[in-house]
Amino acid sequence: MAQLNELMSMPIGPWTLGQLITALVLLVCGFILRQILNGFLRGKLLALAARTSTKADDLATEALVSPLGLLLPVIGGYLALRILLGVHPDWVPRTDQAFRIATILVVVWTAFKLVDALAVLMGEMADRTDSQLDDQVVPLLRKSFKVFLGVLAFILIAQNLGYSVSGLLAGLGIGGLAVAMAAKDTLANFFGSLMILIDQPFHRGDWVTFPGGDGVVEEIGLRSTRVRTFAKTVVSVPNQALANATVENHSLMPKRRIKFTLGVTYDASVEQIEQLVARIEDYLRGNPDIDQEFMLVKFTEFGPSSLDLFVYCFTASTDWTKHLSVKQEVNLTIMKMIEEMGMSIAFPTQTVHLVRDESEAPEHAE
Repeated sequence: MAQLNELMSMPIGPWTLGQLITALVLLVCGFILRQILNGFLRGKLLALAARTSTKADDLATEALVSPLGLLLPVIGGYLALRILLGVHPDWVPRTDQAFRIATILVVVWTAFKLVDALAVLMGEMADRTDSQLDDQVVPLLRKSFKVFLGVLAFILIAQNLGYSVSGLLAGLGIGGLAVAMAAKDTLANFFGSLMILIDQPFHRGDWVTFPGGDGVVEEIGLRSTRVRTFAKTVVSVPNQALANATVENHSLMPKRRIKFTLGVTYDASVEQIEQLVARIEDYLRGNPDIDQEFMLVKFTEFGPSSLDLFVYCFTASTDWTKHLSVKQEVNLTIMKMIEEMGMSIAFPTQTVHLVRDESEAPEHAE
């Protein structure tokens, strides 16, 4: 026993062999306990989470086990450093400070992961409702919670580094006017996002047209709204601009309009025009792809080079591809009708009549 105590007291640099072994054991124990926690606790929690259909508890388990499990190696490393740096008492406060900062970072990281799990749970609950407001609020809440956690971590770390939090807040109060002026656009965009959420002129997935372009809304953020254009590029539009702009929401259309003027040549008879109008209207009435609530087929104009028929109706589907297919079918069917009736579609023409003045006719020689 005396030999063991003598061996452990053997100096190695500024430390004894016992101090080095103790520090190594504490550091290794921290990593071993983390592996035990990951193996045992994760298995138990994941088994419980597997009984539910939601993915939120799986993410919460990962948040509690993986990031929070880092505290064990951090504690082991801290205790090991306390032993090793004990030979220099001036270094110990720095070790305590580093440990507190590391703990804050690990806890905030875990909180970030838990916020993601909470956002998944809220998103799944929002999917069960008919309202789309909660679908847009969930991403905003997730970002707001993360911003709050980031600010809280910054304040706690600044306090542990020796900065006066009250002095920092007072400095922010003194410079509040300058900050407000600098953040004017940011605040305007934030309130613009609130107005968009309250008024709900559009939702995620809607096809909208706004000053500067059109596309499908991908995300409504705190500062801007991301729109995926039909060229597959992404446009970030400030919420302040969208809140004050005229935004046309095509996704709210209950049906799509077909509107055109059909011109036939002037050699068509009255009976042919009447028959063509009747045939087009009968065709539209019998087409299941055409909405039957309202339609017009009327002979409206004596045009400069054609007899004009006005055709106005709606497709039952709002899908753009389906709408174009129905419109093509309508156009081709009308063309066939005109051909079958021996009529022609007019194009811009002019007829010039030359009238000969008899008084200017040349005299014939006798």
